[in-house]
Amino acid sequence: MSSKLETLEDLFQEQLKDLYSAENQLLKALPDMAKEAKDSRLRMGFEKHLRETENQVKRLEQIGKSLNVDLGGHTCKAMQGLVAEGKETISEKATDEVKDAALIASAQRVEHYEISGYGTAAHYAERLGHAEAAGLLRQTLQEEQNTDTILNDLAKSYINARAL
Repeated sequence: MSSKLETLEDLFQEQLKDLYSAENQLLKALPDMAKEAKDSRLRMGFEKHLRETENQVKRLEQIGKSLNVDLGGHTCKAMQGLVAEGKETISEKATDEVKDAALIASAQRVEHYEISGYGTAAHYAERLGHAEAAGLLRQTLQEEQNTDTILNDLAKSYINARAL
């Protein structure tokens, strides 16, 4: 964090910038994950989440515009690390079944990071009286939670069993 944080508003704006960077990094990574997934339901899940992520970026831009916050110029280092780990997963030599299980594990790490970030940002927005921003952030939070549930269900229902 390069700017001085003196108020909850400062912290909220820093969180928005971090989420914006994270989502833009994910936009670049999701197509590779979808391409690498061998299971059709998993691939479709990644493709669906790519479309959701595009809308999540637009929501963040809407929030930034309404609050007069420039979201650019920040790099989310945590997402950089998660994306790098995802790339390592893609490059692993593994059976298709194990690779799909590994892709889910990697994607769930991303989802859990995003769930944490959006939950925190939504709470800050509420505390600061930014009702519209809080609503948009909660909408994205719900999508991230739904994606995590879908990934979890795929893993537990059959993908992890195939990887045995």
